[in-house]
Amino acid sequence: VFVFPGQGAQWVGMGRELYAAEPVFRDAIDACAEALAPHVGWSLVDVLDGGELDRVDVVQPALFAMMVGLAALWRSRGVEPGAVVGHSQGEIAAACVAGALSLEDAARVSALRSKALVAISGLGGMVSVALSADSELLSRWGEGLSVAVVNSSSSVVVSGESAALAELLEVCDREGVRARRIPVSYAAHSAQVEAIRERLLSDLADVTPLPARIPFYSTVTDGLVTTVDADYWYRK
Repeated sequence: VFVFPGQGAQWVGMGRELYAAEPVFRDAIDACAEALAPHVGWSLVDVLDGGELDRVDVVQPALFAMMVGLAALWRSRGVEPGAVVGHSQGEIAAACVAGALSLEDAARVSALRSKALVAISGLGGMVSVALSADSELLSRWGEGLSVAVVNSSSSVVVSGESAALAELLEVCDREGVRARRIPVSYAAHSAQVEAIRERLLSDLADVTPLPARIPFYSTVTDGLVTTVDADYWYRK
């Protein structure tokens, strides 16, 4: 199973050595750069070579390209996925590798979705915390915090207002609960995302879903993906 991660694990220069040493990876990155070019005003190759990754509208398309490139590299070594699954924005790359989106449409979804997120960038953030989704501690902040991701019965990611997250981190430190801030500048998978719903539905209205050639499991619907239209990418 190929698993495609969300935002937060990026580092400056993350594609430099592979781009220089692996022709298959380089060709995949160049194809992604061409597909992204109509939607962005920066160079993918420059970003992966060591460019800044502090903007959501740069880091997400860069991560998308990294994942597509890594999948191509593994497949060139004879490692074929029996299924794919993605977390958060990683599902865009998963859909592309599964054949549920063309590279051009996947690049468009990644670029335009991340551009829309700029509107809520700086209004919140995310924290990984070693608690259950129904923990009493998390309920103290009401609508200020949302459980954005359930990783396991004792590990969740909380999304919400910056002040509430700062208070949560203080409480966790005081009570001995493991918690860490995730390096993202917005409250993904929270009510704040509702502010960009109409823009996303409009921007991605022409995306054409395709039949997946590889089983593609959704972390939104908890099953095999049947369609990846604009509404799906908003819900994601």
